[in-house]
Amino acid sequence: MDQIKIGKFIAECRKKNNLTQMQLAEKLNITDRAISKWENGKSMPDSGIMLDLCKELKISVNELLSGEVLEMNNYNERLEKNLIDMVKQKEESDKKMLKLEWVIGYTASITFLTLIFVASYIEMPNWLRILLIAFGFINFIVGMFYGIKIEQTAGYYECQKCHHKYVPKYSSVLWAQHFGRTRYMKCPKCNEKSWQKKVISK
Repeated sequence: MDQIKIGKFIAECRKKNNLTQMQLAEKLNITDRAISKWENGKSMPDSGIMLDLCKELKISVNELLSGEVLEMNNYNERLEKNLIDMVKQKEESDKKMLKLEWVIGYTASITFLTLIFVASYIEMPNWLRILLIAFGFINFIVGMFYGIKIEQTAGYYECQKCHHKYVPKYSSVLWAQHFGRTRYMKCPKCNEKSWQKKVISK
């Protein structure tokens, strides 16, 4: 998808409907800065707001993602292309998020171990030693929380029994036995437990 083209189309449709960026932002309960970013091609509207945006601009989601008003004869063709582009965009985003998960996990672990080492082997008052250990522990817990949240939402887990791909609940991922990104969980479709691998594509 061409973000620059889509941004110009949003601006064109907004002006056509006699709306300022501020007025459109108020209707969508967002900031006018978000509208400006869309129109400059710096970001895309979130999927949760696309329907409301299209309603206000009097266009279809397909037209929004195409960045132009579509004729009926090529409507389905563009719809298919837009859907494929959206899937690819999600996959790329999920890959980046999963890389970020590793960065967060390693950073939190190294920080925790470093602070434990410093508190254990360097001479200091006891209150400072306790403070360092507590800070390291809290940093580790927060890092793990965000890392697991990323792993839960980015991509899918594939059941090894029925090959159903799904996004599990946070609690299921948190408490599951695991080796890296392979977790022992119950599939919501076949209700069987298996070692389920993290996959990007559905």
